[in-house]
Amino acid sequence: MNTVIPIVSHTLRAACSACSLQELCLPAGLAPDELQKLDEIVNRKRPLKRGEYLYRAGSALQSLFAVRTGFFKSCVMHDDGREQVAGFHMAGEMLGMDGIGSGNHMCDAVSLEDSEVCEIPFGDLEKLSREIPTLQQHFHRIMSREIARDYGVMLLLGSMRAEERLAAFLLNLSQRFAARGYSPSRFLLRMTRHEIGSYLGLKLETISRALSHFQTEGIIAVQNKNVEIKDADRLRAMVSQCAGHPPQ
Repeated sequence: MNTVIPIVSHTLRAACSACSLQELCLPAGLAPDELQKLDEIVNRKRPLKRGEYLYRAGSALQSLFAVRTGFFKSCVMHDDGREQVAGFHMAGEMLGMDGIGSGNHMCDAVSLEDSEVCEIPFGDLEKLSREIPTLQQHFHRIMSREIARDYGVMLLLGSMRAEERLAAFLLNLSQRFAARGYSPSRFLLRMTRHEIGSYLGLKLETISRALSHFQTEGIIAVQNKNVEIKDADRLRAMVSQCAGHPPQ
């Protein structure tokens, strides 16, 4: 990983206060002077091409990253060359927190399409968080949400059958797109079916078979990577039959 990140000129920087994702990225109630301090440490609009690594497993934690546009996966490469997908990340979400505990990233972060991130140097963020308790509390909530999501995935993999796992996955994407002002029923799958299977602990053939069954039943419509949820209640009914819940 190239760890030398150019500082973006202030004339090219869009302030956090003007960003359409600020409600997802930032704590509510920051005073104007506090927001200005945060603006001063954030380096914006770092572009990545599809397939480019944001960071690699084992590299030192230097920054956290807020996804501005695009889509990412976090994944681990096993010794035998198999890839295990640990999560998918979209605009308004944070990447890099896997490195906070040990100081080194546990996963690779790879762009699934042309994307942009805002880089937040971790040392600067720690210092600023001590000055602004609201900011510190906000990032504690983000980390807590990540832990809850990991726990939700473990429940999903341990208690759900294949079609129930896929139903939970589609509902989770629907909720996340809705939170960003997009359609909760029509969206594009940025990830491959193989990557979905890796994340859900299922084989590619199982994912393809489940998607086909959902389409035959009129629950969804699939064309290439375009998905339309036609009967969200049926998906929710599948998930509610289990003790687990879809990760948030």
